[in-house]
Amino acid sequence: MAGKNEISHIGKVLEITPEFTTVEIVASSACSGCHARGMCGMSEEKSKIIMVPTDPYMECAPGDEVRVMLRKSMGMKAVWISYVIPLAILMILILSLSAVIGNEVYTGLAAIAGVLIYYAGIYLLRDRLAKDFVFYLKEK
Repeated sequence: MAGKNEISHIGKVLEITPEFTTVEIVASSACSGCHARGMCGMSEEKSKIIMVPTDPYMECAPGDEVRVMLRKSMGMKAVWISYVIPLAILMILILSLSAVIGNEVYTGLAAIAGVLIYYAGIYLLRDRLAKDFVFYLKEK
């Protein structure tokens, strides 16, 4: 079971190499447990593949179910990086540029360009960020 400071999901081991263990997680929507989900068409399931550093002391084989864990603080950091900071950049640029430029179209385009530059910077720093966001496995 996940601790208070951990986020966990159940996954299935697909492949094990000396460096990485590949795990598939099926993310379900909130209504996936509903008895009428087959008739509704609103429920959706997405499969996500995660590569976790292989723990030499954990015995598992392809096909085994495991628990994929992440520290909760890393989840909050991901939310800040991907949602909160870009929203702040967008709002700051819109509010400051609307007073300076005056044209709404140019203000909107400049604000969107600012957010795109931010995401390009995140993309360029992806290897450094990947070192911070480390998943680990526990037996189910």
